[in-house]
Amino acid sequence: MNIAVVTSNPHKAAEIAAFFGPAATVEHIRMEIPEFRHNDVGEIARRKAEHAFGLLHRPLMVDDTAFCISALRGFPGPYAAYVLDTIGNKGILRLMEGVFDRNAWFETAIACATGDGITVFLGRIDGVIVSPRGSGGFGYDPIFECRDGRTLAELTLEEKSRVSHRGRALSSMKAWLEGQA
Repeated sequence: MNIAVVTSNPHKAAEIAAFFGPAATVEHIRMEIPEFRHNDVGEIARRKAEHAFGLLHRPLMVDDTAFCISALRGFPGPYAAYVLDTIGNKGILRLMEGVFDRNAWFETAIACATGDGITVFLGRIDGVIVSPRGSGGFGYDPIFECRDGRTLAELTLEEKSRVSHRGRALSSMKAWLEGQA
């Protein structure tokens, strides 16, 4: 199986390659895709897939992820990348000072574009906001503790690929792809 992953983020491409392992060849296509604005990551992923497919004219996948904090009413949500770039994990932790409810979740939408259309797959993982721990992963991984008590940054890439929001969306996509064959 060959999978073209369109993203400007090499960490995402590496996670996707780790998820599929030797079962697939993952081709990372670096492309800046406009940041479409919407409250639904599925809709954002769909628009990104339409854009990339319109330029490349080949089967591909894109993703978009929301990072949501319960006490902040879901903020930063689908604006997670912008918030990470502007205030980072330190800023998120400052916003959470004195806040008892530390519940948070990630939701990833993966959109597969083919000549037959676009199909969107969702994955979610719940956890809590903690002080930074771990040296793996990227983005919010050091401050997001999974239900097993480890942050995403404390997991190996293989472990993260199995349990993460992206891994769950990829599992749905993989089952769908296998059904298409």
